[in-house]
Amino acid sequence: MRERTWLNWAMHVGFYLLLVASALRLVSRHGLVAQTVAALVVCAVLAVAYAVGIVFWGRLGRGRLVWLGCVAVIWLALVVLAPSFSWCAVPLLFVCLRLLSARGFAVAAATLTLIVIAAQLKIAREIDPSLILAPIGIATMTAVIFWELQRESAARQLLIDDLIRTRGTLADSRHRTGVLEERERLAREIHDTLAQGLTSMGLLLQAADRMWTADPGRARAHVRRAAAAAEQNLDEARRFVRDLQPPGLVDVTLPEALARLGESEAGAARVRFRLEGEPYPLEPDVQAALLRVAQGALANVRDHSGARTATVTLSYLDGEVTLDVFDDGTGFAEPVPAPGRGFGLRAMRDRLAEVGGVLTVESAPGEGTAVAARVPGRIGER
Repeated sequence: MRERTWLNWAMHVGFYLLLVASALRLVSRHGLVAQTVAALVVCAVLAVAYAVGIVFWGRLGRGRLVWLGCVAVIWLALVVLAPSFSWCAVPLLFVCLRLLSARGFAVAAATLTLIVIAAQLKIAREIDPSLILAPIGIATMTAVIFWELQRESAARQLLIDDLIRTRGTLADSRHRTGVLEERERLAREIHDTLAQGLTSMGLLLQAADRMWTADPGRARAHVRRAAAAAEQNLDEARRFVRDLQPPGLVDVTLPEALARLGESEAGAARVRFRLEGEPYPLEPDVQAALLRVAQGALANVRDHSGARTATVTLSYLDGEVTLDVFDDGTGFAEPVPAPGRGFGLRAMRDRLAEVGGVLTVESAPGEGTAVAARVPGRIGER
């Protein structure tokens, strides 16, 4: 479930504002006596402990519950020393909602409310029903609002996931339709050119064989016509190969195509191209697969990463060619792409698998993303 970032930060800021306000109130009312100093020390420890959770939230994983328990214990100790810090329970209640189950949250909400009530009764000069009813009312309203936000967020995420699945299914359907249409087109082209040319060659050679002894002149004429047909069919086959190549590989080498690609595919990011090793011939479909992977990776850099720079490295190794695309963008927490990325990465893997290659994706929040493709190197090694 995607969380509301703005709400999280609002609660974090609110927590520290309540800490500062409570500390100022404590000092203004009691001065820097021993108990006040002790409370301020515990307050500083609590601030640091809470900050650890903010900074390392993505890496804590299941350790978030341990972190929450430590923060709650430190806060309880602080409330015992200075009850005015009890209102920090509101942002803590929000953290509990993020991490605990419904039953666990209900227990935590009741416990925090009772602590706030006890703290307010301790510092009150007179017992007033508002000291009990106000914390209960605030806790109830806060819990209901947070719960409703969570419910809306969950419903919205389900809708987004459904749209992503639908888009992926539609893309797969369009891809299959495009493949079938291309196969039909190629079948027609082959039938109208290569197949008919080969049939004509076969008939001419058969005729030449029948009259080779009786009429050598005509036989040799048939052979010459068959040779001319073979040359025409060879030209047609070459045309097919050219038509099947991506536009970026027409009349240019793969390194040249990749160098040009960075000038148009990465948007605001500055793209550097590096060539390592001595280039050697590759199958046309292998070159096409590497070019398409580079196009997809740079499109992700342009659309999703917010990167300032990206580096495309093509390495010709002994028996293997690698393509690496690294950007210094935002990255993501897990090797599961954010919405909009999933089909592109899957298409890259499928395309590489067709030529015996593999794709690896590595990323971390704030550390950019690296996309690495490996394919067999020389012609005939697949």
